Amino acid sequence: MKIGELAQATGTGVETIRFYERERLLPTPTRSSSNYRVYLSEHVDRLAFIRHCRSLDMTLDEIRVLLRFKDAPEEDCREVNSLLDAHIRHVTHRIRELKALERDLKQLRSQCGRARDAKDCGILEGLTKTAQQVVAVPGKRKEHVEGGHGLGKASPST
Repeated sequence: MKIGELAQATGTGVETIRFYERERLLPTPTRSSSNYRVYLSEHVDRLAFIRHCRSLDMTLDEIRVLLRFKDAPEEDCREVNSLLDAHIRHVTHRIRELKALERDLKQLRSQCGRARDAKDCGILEGLTKTAQQVVAVPGKRKEHVEGGHGLGKASPST
């Protein structure tokens, strides 16, 4: 099949497929006599595996490790277990961060119970005060909730 057919069969964008090829998560397909990439059922299966791992919020590096073991079925899977244990800890930490974010947002939302002029909006006032405190106290800045995708690399959506 051609790349468009692979994309349609797996619900994956063409650019994402090319990205996974560049990242060496998908093996390089052979080329037809007219220089089209030719994908096989193995590509479909591997891409489905990658996409499922991404849906579990796994990084590309984590997926590389899993694929290495998937490609070596006789290897001891102790490292796979360790990887998943570490990923579970990461998810648990993110859940705590998201719950704290939810509390902060609810507290902020409670500062403005009804519609009024923007100059009197408690939410905007609260955001402004917090922003000024962050500037006044270096190192107090809250970061955006951290994700695990790509480990600093830009990557297309799954």
